[in-house]
Amino acid sequence: MNIHANRVVEANGRTYAWPKAPLVVVCIDGSEPDYIELAAAAGCMPYLAGALKRGTSLLADCVVPSFTNPNNLSILTGRPPSVHGISGNFFLDPASGQEVMMNDPAYLRAGTVFAAFQRAGARVALVTAKDKLRAMLGHGLKFDGSAVCFSSEKADKANLAENGIEGVVEMVGQPVPSVYSAELSGFVFAAGVKLMERFRPDLMYLSTTDYIQHKHAPGSPVANDFYAMMDRHLAALDRQGAVIALTADHGMNDKHDAALKPDVIYLQALLDEWLGEGEVRVILPITDPYVVHHGALGSYATVYLGNGVDAEALRLRIAALPGIEVALDRAEACRRFELPPDRVGDLVVVSTRHKVIGTRPERHDLSGLKEPLRSHGGISEQVVPLIVTRPLKREEPGRRWRNFDILDLALNHVAA
Repeated sequence: MNIHANRVVEANGRTYAWPKAPLVVVCIDGSEPDYIELAAAAGCMPYLAGALKRGTSLLADCVVPSFTNPNNLSILTGRPPSVHGISGNFFLDPASGQEVMMNDPAYLRAGTVFAAFQRAGARVALVTAKDKLRAMLGHGLKFDGSAVCFSSEKADKANLAENGIEGVVEMVGQPVPSVYSAELSGFVFAAGVKLMERFRPDLMYLSTTDYIQHKHAPGSPVANDFYAMMDRHLAALDRQGAVIALTADHGMNDKHDAALKPDVIYLQALLDEWLGEGEVRVILPITDPYVVHHGALGSYATVYLGNGVDAEALRLRIAALPGIEVALDRAEACRRFELPPDRVGDLVVVSTRHKVIGTRPERHDLSGLKEPLRSHGGISEQVVPLIVTRPLKREEPGRRWRNFDILDLALNHVAA
């Protein structure tokens, strides 16, 4: 008997029904819809292909900037960055004037849905590929035996006080993989299967890395192999009675020219040429410690202006550049993309589907790029899958689904 059967949990102004079966939410980093569709069509995802015939498959919009940190936190809080405060992987701290990583829970302005469920008596588990997300995803959890939160990257360092678990490597039966590998995500799924067997959480969150998606297009043999691996683990979770919900933090696109070289607008260099050095500062929120596969090149930038710069004149000039999709002032960008105004520059610049934005050529180490550049960050990477292995109770025509609706969809809108 489920003593919580009729309970609801409130988090950040939204209410969620108690799960009738263990719910596993998977955020597939960098997974535009074609990855799943082409892998399934090639016979590489037999479990998911079958599950979708009786389940729910929608398309949703992720948060812009279409980067890892803001979208994972949107999924976990059920709200956009204007509520939870994480505007990118990286931002300019107005208090210090320094460019800093947004990987500290101190930057969060909202609690997670998982923490709210734990307070209500649920058992929760979160596994992420890279450790940069782990502290924020686990914010608010109490490691009292009812919560587990660790990363593949530092699985060998997991302990009861900080992660709610120890002996992860022994449990999974695999060594800690390289951070630049498909195996890092494979470890996430293998750990999820073991946790479902041994810990039996009510809610589980599995978050992968986009190492494969940065290097291999949808339908390619390597991509299909990666999704086949995922499918095997999803099937194992299903056999244990779990409901599976899938979405992505962002999509991914080719960002190179006909010669297969990165197609870059070096915005800081260009603005220095126009205005003189020191008048503006370009910040690239894609920046994080793991830049080998993208060289800190994405399709979104924010620009801070000196006091003497005419913001509207510069916005119009940037907007007229070939390869720029939009250039917006702070107010319009925050309205359109639901961003926190105090963590956004005076201007927000988004490039088109196959272009990326850099600062200056000498500030981007592209030596690690072994394949033609694929990246993300813009409006063109906003569409992602939204999948649950249960049917909708009723159709909702006209609703704009977001990736951060995944918990609402899985707990409130699908059949048991």
